[in-house]
Amino acid sequence: MKGIILAGGSGTRLHPITLAVSKQLLPVGDKPMIYYPLAVLMLTGIKDILIITTPADLPQYRDLLGDGSHLGLRITYAEQDRPRGIAEALVIGADHIGSDSVALALGDNIFHGNQFSDTLAENAADIHGCVLFGYSVQDPERYGVGVTDENGRLLSIEEKPTHPRSNRAITGLYFYDNDVVDIAKNTQPSARGELEITDVNRVYVERGRARLVELGRGFAWLDTGTPESLLQAGQYVRTLEERQGVRIACIEEIALRMGFIDADSCYRLGERLSNSGYGKYVMAIAAEFAQNPATTAEGAEEIRTASR
Repeated sequence: MKGIILAGGSGTRLHPITLAVSKQLLPVGDKPMIYYPLAVLMLTGIKDILIITTPADLPQYRDLLGDGSHLGLRITYAEQDRPRGIAEALVIGADHIGSDSVALALGDNIFHGNQFSDTLAENAADIHGCVLFGYSVQDPERYGVGVTDENGRLLSIEEKPTHPRSNRAITGLYFYDNDVVDIAKNTQPSARGELEITDVNRVYVERGRARLVELGRGFAWLDTGTPESLLQAGQYVRTLEERQGVRIACIEEIALRMGFIDADSCYRLGERLSNSGYGKYVMAIAAEFAQNPATTAEGAEEIRTASR
């Protein structure tokens, strides 16, 4: 499976903050926002990732993440000169996807919950259709919402309905089989000239090949698109990190626990950031791992349950 992170757009709801910096580079806790969707893809086991952003912002992402080799990843970049809908990411990323399945993550969505990586791995395996992730909200009229049968098969998707038939919002994480490339290419733009991801998903619904995985009680899904939600996300992350003593979306630790890099490489990554608490945490994790590699399985489970 290949991965795509859509980190484009102009972030107008966060103006004036985003007049000079990409939204997905803003801090959430002590790390850039884009670390969170990147962590989700890494926890799914994906190592080949395309980041789509604006021409002006692309150099900053390259400075931040490089080619990904320090994390055991392959990160490449593509430009979206202006927002033309989420589904355009699948057209831009067609060559990247090739003949594989794909996970598309929005750069401003944060996921955190118990056993999430198990859920990711289970649903990423052997995809035949699309897998969407639903989250119960109090204001479903603000979102695309899904209606399912008792087995989780999607029967319909309503975009910002006046009278919602469900309170399960569809989040910014999408798993697709390879058919999605042709579906996206053949999707007609909306009246606004955008390729709507809901239109892509509805094709799968009509074919009876769409499932909705519900992210239940004890799970958090945060959309950081407004000043209020950005502040709330930062407070949520810091509170959990201070209480649990682990970092959420620490990509160096995830790379180590997932076996993408070894402890020495991880320690060196921490050394580069050693003046910060984040860097000291990475160094401590790497040192502990090197001293007791028998804890690999235990540490990986800790990542899966506490570090999204």
